[in-house]
Amino acid sequence: MFYESPIRDPYIIGKKSYHQISNEILEPIDRKHNRWWYFILYLSIIAMSIGGYSLYKTFTVGIGSWGLNNSVSWGWDIINFVWWIGIGHAGTAFSIFLLVLRQKWRTSINRSAEAMTIFAVVCAGLYPMVHMGRIWLCFYIFPYPNTRGPLWLNFNSPLFWDVVAISTYVLASATFWYLGMLPDFALIKERVKSKVSKFIYGTLSLGWNASSRNWNRFEAISYILGGLAAALVISVHSIVSMDFATSVIPGWHTTIFPPFFVVGAIFSGFSMVLTLVIIMRKAYHLQDYITTSHIDAITRVLIFISLIMGTAYLTELFMSWYSGNGFEIFTFYKNRATGDYSIAFWLMILFNAILPQLFWSKRMRSNLTLVFIISLCVNVGMWLERFIIVVTSLSKDYLPSNWATYTPSYIEVGIFVGTLGFFVFGLCLFLRFLPVIAVAEVKSVNNRTTEIQEH
Repeated sequence: MFYESPIRDPYIIGKKSYHQISNEILEPIDRKHNRWWYFILYLSIIAMSIGGYSLYKTFTVGIGSWGLNNSVSWGWDIINFVWWIGIGHAGTAFSIFLLVLRQKWRTSINRSAEAMTIFAVVCAGLYPMVHMGRIWLCFYIFPYPNTRGPLWLNFNSPLFWDVVAISTYVLASATFWYLGMLPDFALIKERVKSKVSKFIYGTLSLGWNASSRNWNRFEAISYILGGLAAALVISVHSIVSMDFATSVIPGWHTTIFPPFFVVGAIFSGFSMVLTLVIIMRKAYHLQDYITTSHIDAITRVLIFISLIMGTAYLTELFMSWYSGNGFEIFTFYKNRATGDYSIAFWLMILFNAILPQLFWSKRMRSNLTLVFIISLCVNVGMWLERFIIVVTSLSKDYLPSNWATYTPSYIEVGIFVGTLGFFVFGLCLFLRFLPVIAVAEVKSVNNRTTEIQEH
């Protein structure tokens, strides 16, 4: 007699009823939060206040209050813009690609990843407007009917397409995130006791009644939006990369940037998802829903993407040498691998290309403390990558007389702290008022979980 063993671990630990799943996932909405939640919320408000003051100084004094100079005209603002855009790819790549590929293990994580996308893209969208110096003139870069006569947008500019891509990305991601919560809004409406809460959640549910017609349309629109947004994941960061690749600056003028930026964005997004999932799993006691198998799956993805990142780094170094271009060789070998920014460069290599390879060991993947530390290192490493790309190519260009070092001012640091505060503040509100796990989707995989455990 043969022994039948499941191919995969169960998606949910324990034989849970549908009612039990609803109670355990929606418990944070029903009860008052602990002191740690208020502490983090207050910290995020303080951080946003710092960012607000820094924005005020920027608007009143101008971007001369930053550490920019004639050589390094892009600094922390563009570095953090690209970094936040990369973080924003997490939810879309995580939810949509895995949805199209019919990966059911995503059901416990996709909701929080999509929420992270919205807040990260909003943070990213702030930087191009602030970088203009006069933020009240940002409407000039939006394509809309106007009476300004012969004054038209420069459709050849990658910066214009940044605006189009980011605004489309926010709209598509928010729509996908909101429509996915319709069944859960209707469920919460039946649980809350306050009339005001019932009205709010009932309005948000758009009349959802869980009929077969509702479910058919829900699944159809999910795949349609997923297919459309999948193209956005590739196009948005490709367009961002064109801001660099269309120039003639050494280290930027390369055709590898579009795929390099897209893969890097997905890499940083997945690592941020891993960081937040581990925290959320511990804080809300969701070990039965966000299991070690989910974390193991994400770490396996990070191994694959880390190999691509390492290959891209080696390709850049090889092509700069093979081209025989003295300016490219100087940028990569004299100003990155060695020189003023060598520490940041080798930390980038260590965090992005070497440390994730520890996940080849199952023992390493099972150590959540180590996984958490490596996910944080990847987030730092991807920020260092953007710093290396932006600063090293600008600080030492073709003319040695133009060379200048770059140090961010406290205003630039304050704006970044403010965006971090907004990101954490948004996540705190999300954890308080919305289900952190897609209840309806988790219930859809509960039958398979029960069958595996019975075996």
